[in-house]
Amino acid sequence: MIDMNKTTKLYDNDAYATQFEATVLYRKETEHNGQKCYEIILDKTLFFPEEGGQTPDKGTINGMEVLDVQIKDDIITHYIKEQQPTDMLRENTTITGSIDWLHRFYNMQQHSAEHIFSGIVYKEYGYHNVGFHLSDNIVTMDFDGALTPEQIEAIEWKVNEAITKNVAIDARYPASEELAQLTYRSKLALEENVRIVTIEGYDVCACCAPHVKRTGEIGMFKVMNAQSYKGGVRISFLCGFRALLAFREKAKFLTEISNYLSTAQETSLERITQLKESNVQLKAQLNSVRQEVMLGKIKNIPAEQRDVIIIEEDLDMTIARNVVNAMMERHEGNCAVFVGTDADGYRFILGSRTNDCKEIAADMRKQFGAKGGGSKEMVQGSVESDIEKMMCYFQE
Repeated sequence: MIDMNKTTKLYDNDAYATQFEATVLYRKETEHNGQKCYEIILDKTLFFPEEGGQTPDKGTINGMEVLDVQIKDDIITHYIKEQQPTDMLRENTTITGSIDWLHRFYNMQQHSAEHIFSGIVYKEYGYHNVGFHLSDNIVTMDFDGALTPEQIEAIEWKVNEAITKNVAIDARYPASEELAQLTYRSKLALEENVRIVTIEGYDVCACCAPHVKRTGEIGMFKVMNAQSYKGGVRISFLCGFRALLAFREKAKFLTEISNYLSTAQETSLERITQLKESNVQLKAQLNSVRQEVMLGKIKNIPAEQRDVIIIEEDLDMTIARNVVNAMMERHEGNCAVFVGTDADGYRFILGSRTNDCKEIAADMRKQFGAKGGGSKEMVQGSVESDIEKMMCYFQE
């Protein structure tokens, strides 16, 4: 890395500031994530970099879009979308930076809520937050212990209670002597320049990210999904305006479903269940009719014909099996039903009273790459082949 002083992190002093001026210490033309851009380093910045599981701030520098912000050895690098005039970013000049406030604030809402949830989990169950990812669309937390749906609902409720209490959130760098006396959650064994975020009664944790000043600014907290993950649990959630936007989308979707079903939202599930049951019944009736049609079709085949191969584009495989059994009663050779198309491949059931179906299946595997197996009397499987070639194979 370039030999220079650490970048002053203006967001540590004021997470609510959106405009700043700084001096360009370094600039070069480069390519980042497949896009031509300028890589610049400033003496100070309001842009929070990708760090601690959180995506970077968005915004502009001298009106040019900031594509990415990264940090290494406490030096923050900004990647600026390339455009003219290039001398606007030359070294030793003063630039004006602007933060996308809504993006920053939405991230602050999510991250502050994560601290409350993780703090409650740690206090009540002793589980550690071992993974955190905050993107523009979803936020996930990974814990090293399992939580039941009821426990998650209870914690969710307590997080929202903490929000309504409007508790102050304090973020600062304690002196080394004070830090040594503090008990706090931390993913790293840090000994100096540790920023401690305290939410009284809920959490004390080392964290580098911007936070809201009071819990009331989080707005609301909603768990979106929970799933088992590496022996523990991964929880997805949204807060504040992002939760509102997600709720709007779900409400819109539910309204569209209820309108489509011509029923109230409250009875949509009942209506869907009724339609599903009706569909099952209709499918059973249709299959019964199709089976009768198929059985009627094979009765017209002369009994003295040894091999009978039937091709259907769409047929329930249970019906196919019943048809093959019926054909085996009347015909001595190979009796088979192939279901599908040349484009999509075929599923098949093959049976015989006189031939070894396992041997035929093995030969089909060699010649056509067929898959499947079964007994000497009957095999089933799939094959991707021109059906004319398959017909010629059985006619040889």
